[in-house]
Amino acid sequence: MSNDLYAVTCRTISGEEVTLDSYRDNVILVVNTASKCGFTPQYKGLEALHQKYGGQGLVVLGFPCNQFREQEPEAEGEIASFCEMNFGVSFPLFAKVDVNGDNAHPLFEILKRSAPGVLGSKGVKWNFTKFLVAPGGKQIVRFAPMTKPAALESEVVAMLNG
Repeated sequence: MSNDLYAVTCRTISGEEVTLDSYRDNVILVVNTASKCGFTPQYKGLEALHQKYGGQGLVVLGFPCNQFREQEPEAEGEIASFCEMNFGVSFPLFAKVDVNGDNAHPLFEILKRSAPGVLGSKGVKWNFTKFLVAPGGKQIVRFAPMTKPAALESEVVAMLNG
């Protein structure tokens, strides 16, 4: 399996097939999201990072996932509406994916291999696990679900200033 995260095909929440190649020079924050999770209010913080640093090169990418207690049961259209209406989300959202198991999306396979969790674990433990990717994929850092988006700000700035 390739380790080139920029070559992986992803389906947007509106159904368009894209690669992440257009983000190669950006700092990317990839997050597995869910609408019915205790961490769902983090959408607000993710949007704040997107608004504050988007013009400087940060891209936040949300990947809804229903693998953790089925906390993302809705279809893509409902997910997009929920995020926009409740949290003003304007960053790119993608179609629902699996992040663990036999059907895990290839992007998350690369991210998990590149940035293992606590004690070297490869699996994503819960919704709102965050992967911060430096331009060109030179560095990938994993953050736990309970880490609030605002706590990533210094790392984002450091990667933006490269």
